[in-house]
Amino acid sequence: MTDPEPRPARRVYLLTRDLLFRGKLGGAVESGGGSVTRDAAACDLAVVELEARGWEECIRDARTRGIPVLAFGSHMNADLLRRARELGAEAVPNSRVESRVAELLQ
Repeated sequence: MTDPEPRPARRVYLLTRDLLFRGKLGGAVESGGGSVTRDAAACDLAVVELEARGWEECIRDARTRGIPVLAFGSHMNADLLRRARELGAEAVPNSRVESRVAELLQ
């Protein structure tokens, strides 16, 4: 019996306004076998903070190219979470984003 082919590392684009949280998410990506890219056009998954500048455009661009988007924001701001879903993103509260990133990279 042969070993299965190793799964290629997934390239994840992070759009966040909080640099500390960006570091935590980057750690979650790397723990899941992925790598963070600065190139939104060359990613396999976009993770978007709903209070970051340009979040709507980022979601639209990614979805137009068929790239899945995980959006996150405060559970208190249901309107932003709903808007992200309308644009085609999966939207979760801040408390779930790290675990969801890990799930998506499995």
